[in-house]
Amino acid sequence: MALDGPGSSGKSSVGAAAALRVGYRFCDTGLLYRAVTWLSLARGVAATDTDALTGLAGEVELAADATGRLSRVLVDGVDRTADVHTPPVDAAVSAVSAVPELRAELLQRQRALAASGGIVMAGRDIGTVVLPGADLKLFLDASVEERARRRAEERGLDRATPEADAILAALRERDRLDSTRAVAPLHPAPDARIIATDGNRFADTVDAVVGAILDAQARRAADVEPGGTR
Repeated sequence: MALDGPGSSGKSSVGAAAALRVGYRFCDTGLLYRAVTWLSLARGVAATDTDALTGLAGEVELAADATGRLSRVLVDGVDRTADVHTPPVDAAVSAVSAVPELRAELLQRQRALAASGGIVMAGRDIGTVVLPGADLKLFLDASVEERARRRAEERGLDRATPEADAILAALRERDRLDSTRAVAPLHPAPDARIIATDGNRFADTVDAVVGAILDAQARRAADVEPGGTR
């Protein structure tokens, strides 16, 4: 299934929890772009150097954690998961992820991960580009203020601080860049179900995603039973 949404909408944490409950694998595709971004910063590769940037993609991979989620980032075999969730990466990842050649390079890797089914794949263009034929497409949404509050809490920051204000500004800019980029802009697929998460408890949103997955499973089962539509 495809699970899309803007930054800090909860798609990674919610998607991972929902996948665990229904016995699916989970993949946060944004980690691939964050990994390339971190590596480009470490190597001094500019986002405008498309050949060098695309070449970095082959040095990063996703690995499973203890629960089977593809949530660990390896670069040359070294775990860099913590490194890809830092402010410098936050600031640079939009420019890197907008490079068409890099997106094309990573597209086939993402599709290969989903080929065997039974996966919750989270990102920003899963339902529109990566898996347009997915049998279930969900789009998690929340106000930018709510998403900034969540990210500040994750980082142990008081909301009434310059650091928290910077997070809000960065998310607004990331939304603008992601929704206006020429390749794979952020928007819900026409057939996606939008789940608004403002004010939701984490468990409420997980329940909503699990319910949607189980409903989709039931519809598929009904379609293949005698007298079904297939």
